[in-house]
Amino acid sequence: MSVMGIIFANDVAIDDLTTKRTMASLPFGGRYRQVDFHLANLTAGGIRHLGIVSRSNYQSLMNHVGSGEEWGLELGQGGLEFLTPYALGNDDRYRGKLENLHAVLDFLKYAEEEYVVLTDSSILTNLDLKAIIASHVASGKDLTMVAKPGVGNGEKVLDLAVKMENGEIADMVVSYPATSEYLASMDIFVVGREWLIEKVESCVARDKYHMDRDLVLGQWKNGTISINVYEYTGVALYNESTAEYFANSMALLDKDTRYGIFHGHHDVYTKVRDRVPAYYGENCEVENSLIADGCMLDGKVEDCVLFRQVTVCEDAEIEHCIIMNDTVVGEGADLKYVILDKNVTVKPGTKLRGDKNHPIIVKRGETV
Repeated sequence: MSVMGIIFANDVAIDDLTTKRTMASLPFGGRYRQVDFHLANLTAGGIRHLGIVSRSNYQSLMNHVGSGEEWGLELGQGGLEFLTPYALGNDDRYRGKLENLHAVLDFLKYAEEEYVVLTDSSILTNLDLKAIIASHVASGKDLTMVAKPGVGNGEKVLDLAVKMENGEIADMVVSYPATSEYLASMDIFVVGREWLIEKVESCVARDKYHMDRDLVLGQWKNGTISINVYEYTGVALYNESTAEYFANSMALLDKDTRYGIFHGHHDVYTKVRDRVPAYYGENCEVENSLIADGCMLDGKVEDCVLFRQVTVCEDAEIEHCIIMNDTVVGEGADLKYVILDKNVTVKPGTKLRGDKNHPIIVKRGETV
């Protein structure tokens, strides 16, 4: 049994955090990018041939992933390919994952693997992909989707959700605020490679581009595809909005969540960037925070996630903040519920106040 993988890098956007980068290259957890979790799942699942599909803003993603050395993808066993850029439709609108796949069909057609794992970049988890692939093969069905209970609450709009009865799908909805009785799709699918090629060509020929609505829901309702649902009960972080990204970053301060996402079934690796250890000044105060290497801390830090080489100057106070690489928080600054992108400079005495549902975002390289 041979398996290849495809990661979609651009399918979701988060306000100012993804205007110049893909979702796959969005920093998360102090040292990581979101793509790291998907690369870890795929490679731990024995997959060594994979492609990353990106529409735009992919330079930082390519710089981060490189040859894939940190994930063992440079060893000549299939390897890693960046499938970018690709042609859009005539009206320049992005219409869905099936359009992505149709644009890179050669990658699928020239491959030799029997199965394909498709995964998006916005939902982070640490799972046993070998068990999921085995479930798909054993089911004998056309498509396996990974789904999680406990996400639907009647308010969050789910891209795809299913209601199960006696082990079979009783109902399926798309782009709908499903209730807790539904399982939420984790945007991870296992399919046959030749089956996927045929379905992509057939759907696009009929002006159907949306994978969830046109392929999964549409053809399930018509009875033309069979679907196996793999229920996943571990940690899964849905980073599909600014509020969710902020809440999930803060959730890493809980040791059980942190262990589940970084070490649940395997370790998560990232690009190696050697830095000196963090420096804690004589008068600094640090409580319940994730601190990456290279930070210089002389102020007060509480309930925060700090990436590499962040400087917090004397008498500065930051609480419930996400601060990315090479950012400087000046003396006496007071920040609460703030996300500072890379290379931001906060002037001395600056005061910024957001809230947990609407954190303030300062764009990369800005001075406030």
